[in-house]
Amino acid sequence: MSAETVAAERSRNGASVPADECVTALDTQVRRYLDHLTVERGSSSNTLSSYARDLRRYTDHLAERAITDVAAVREADVRDLMVTLRRGDEERRPLADSSVARTMVAVRGFHRFAAAEGLTADDVAAAVHPPRAPARLPKALSVAEVLAILEAAGGDQPGDTPRSLRDRALVELLYSCGARISEAVTLDVDDIDTESRSVIVHGKGGKQRIVPVGGPAIEALEAYLVRGRPALVARSNPALFLNVRGGRLSRQSAWQVLADAARRAGIDSAVSPHTLRHSFATHLLDGGADVRVVQELLGHASVTTTQVYTLVTVGSMREVYATTHPRAR
Repeated sequence: MSAETVAAERSRNGASVPADECVTALDTQVRRYLDHLTVERGSSSNTLSSYARDLRRYTDHLAERAITDVAAVREADVRDLMVTLRRGDEERRPLADSSVARTMVAVRGFHRFAAAEGLTADDVAAAVHPPRAPARLPKALSVAEVLAILEAAGGDQPGDTPRSLRDRALVELLYSCGARISEAVTLDVDDIDTESRSVIVHGKGGKQRIVPVGGPAIEALEAYLVRGRPALVARSNPALFLNVRGGRLSRQSAWQVLADAARRAGIDSAVSPHTLRHSFATHLLDGGADVRVVQELLGHASVTTTQVYTLVTVGSMREVYATTHPRAR
């Protein structure tokens, strides 16, 4: 991070120090790591913001121990951070294990990078394992609930307006291909192939995957592209989903589109774009899809991530069994 950025951060913490005195070797090393994530790993802006925030917490922790260079860090310093985060102190409240684990992932990644770049002789964080957060099963809607949301998408506007056509196409696509909300709003028109009924999804780390799209979603997309998008586009813009000013639809606006559709459908529980993604995966597995296929469709790097959905379907089977089998109890 720049000297000005560091100075601003420290100033907000009550330390008014000239910028040229604020930047330490550790600050520069963290900046190199974040640049590495950007250039070499292709990390998203959201990931970079999260890592920068967690590593700032770490550098503050080290500064309290007068450590200003990664070469001076010892394993005990890393372990002390994890203890402090979990217990809290006079100035900071304790963090949940999930937040501690996220911070430690950033710290471990930074030290792994430092060792690989020769900034340190050893990876002092390698043996410090983050706490294992309790497994939380993803929330999945029933097929009937999803269909009600799809029916309600764009329904707050009379007739087929450009916005209502866009909203229907967006919600249909989210469920049809299980895309993340960030992936949906970054789609361009050229990423959609209505003839082969597929979409090129640009996932995490710049990885692309081709995902099939169902008939109803293709129909909604074609209607939007023919009768909705031309009325929204204000200038040459490759974005598939546009806002009313002709720019690319934001994640927040897309989230609101789904939330409004769920409210009109009478769904009481909170519904997010990830809820549709969870439902997409669960319904595929319920229908007999192989977990490896679902992994590819979701863009998961590891099948372990996808296997959490198998717990959801097993739970559903147990519930059905318990309520329907005459000898279940």
